[in-house]
Amino acid sequence: MKTILNIIWLVLSGLWMAIGYAIAGVICCVLIITIPFGIASFRMANYALWPFGRTIERKQSAGTMSLIGNIIWLVVAGIWLALGHIATGIAMCLTIIGIPLGIASFKMVPISLMPLGAQIVPTGSDREVIVHS
Repeated sequence: MKTILNIIWLVLSGLWMAIGYAIAGVICCVLIITIPFGIASFRMANYALWPFGRTIERKQSAGTMSLIGNIIWLVVAGIWLALGHIATGIAMCLTIIGIPLGIASFKMVPISLMPLGAQIVPTGSDREVIVHS
């Protein structure tokens, strides 16, 4: 089921959201000092392409620099990317079939606002397999 939802997501909204993250990542990497933001943006682009079966967790080791970086990201790019996720989520929730896709879009709002200090991990049994291997 995750694969089917991911394919539908990719066609309907994942591709253009990932492109938005990738554009933000390229701009951040061009400006040398913002390379950490670019790396986080590329990580989020990957998540925006294939979100089902993965979730976001905050790293316990994230410190003050992540907080400061997140505040800068929020002002520069986070608000616009979050608005894109909200608009996409609302559009998806207009149909019964699109409700899981809308929920996935809303699930991405927190990481689009504050990407530093977060990691994308597999959910459920997928994660247990990776941890024990």
